[in-house]
Amino acid sequence: MPRSQPLSLFAVTAPGLEALAARELNALGIVATPEDGGAVWQGTPEQLYAANLRLRTASRVIARVGEFRARTFFELERHARTLPWQHFVTPGRAVRLRVTCRKSKLYHEGAVAERMLAAIEHRVGALGATEAEKWSDDEEEGTDAQLFIVRFLHDRCTVSADTSGALLTYRGYRQALAKAPLRENLAAAVLLASGWTGQAPLVDPMCGAGTIPIEAALIARRIVPGLAGPGGEPRRYAFREWPGFDRALWTGVVQRAAAEILPAAGVPIHASDRDAGAIEAARGNAERAGVLPDLQLAARPLSAIEPPPGVGWLVSNPPYGVRVGESEALRNLYAALGRVARGKLPGWTVVLLSAERSLESQVKVRFTEALRTRNGGIPVRVVVGQVPETVSASGRPRA
Repeated sequence: MPRSQPLSLFAVTAPGLEALAARELNALGIVATPEDGGAVWQGTPEQLYAANLRLRTASRVIARVGEFRARTFFELERHARTLPWQHFVTPGRAVRLRVTCRKSKLYHEGAVAERMLAAIEHRVGALGATEAEKWSDDEEEGTDAQLFIVRFLHDRCTVSADTSGALLTYRGYRQALAKAPLRENLAAAVLLASGWTGQAPLVDPMCGAGTIPIEAALIARRIVPGLAGPGGEPRRYAFREWPGFDRALWTGVVQRAAAEILPAAGVPIHASDRDAGAIEAARGNAERAGVLPDLQLAARPLSAIEPPPGVGWLVSNPPYGVRVGESEALRNLYAALGRVARGKLPGWTVVLLSAERSLESQVKVRFTEALRTRNGGIPVRVVVGQVPETVSASGRPRA
């Protein structure tokens, strides 16, 4: 595909993360607009490469193959055969299709997939293994197959090619897990939505496997997600198998990103958890991400945290009532978090990924909502508040 040829591109995000992804793209000099489910823009192959390598909050990037209206299989076959499949797949390559049909005359997803695969072979030649699968967006490891996403809505068919392969949330470092793990792109979204930029100290006193502090270190070091895996080598992307893949252009994109990496975080990042096994998992993940020297990890209870000097940010993903423990124990945990914050972190910013307003209230910090999304199917909010310098006798912030 020629460098100058524009592509219709869409960065897919979890609900609520659309504006963050658009902001990331805008920071790269890409004029993108948030829409339901992601951010859209018209871009070049170079921008496609950079978006995949650099986006922290997106799940994947897809490229529009074509769009047409069809109410019969004859119309579907005729239009599908004219699409430029040869730009996205080579003869002999495996292909996967994900088809959804809603409010359309053509409602049989398997029959639509069969016609689409025939159209691809008509245009490209014999393919390798082919598969039509139910919609799922949770795989972390890529496959050798090129994924096409086919959506029928009100008789309008939209066909897109996945450019990413494995989900962009999969950096490659998070191989050891603790209880209720947080995905990498959601951890990055918590940090970015809260306004933390890598310029202030950060503490996570319930870090689990370390995803939040690791993503914080990556931001502070300016390590892009695509270079955050073991060895710092760029991860595998689907577009690298496309017929028009420009290796020299890709090499330049990678080299520019690598040249931006700072030698150290520059601010202290403390991560602790009462579970020693979680800290070991965090240590292994941080080492694979190349940021272990930037973190101070310790197995200790919440009450024993030792924050760095000065004013900084407490950012954490505490347990939710729907996931672990009893409600009374959780209320006590959040109340303890508030006591620690007021006692040890005056003037600090507190950022929580929260599923329960009643639990937030136990912290006795005035929170504002920065973001709404879902974590593991659970509606959650990113809330941001500031610990006052002084509190009243009741333990509540002074007005």
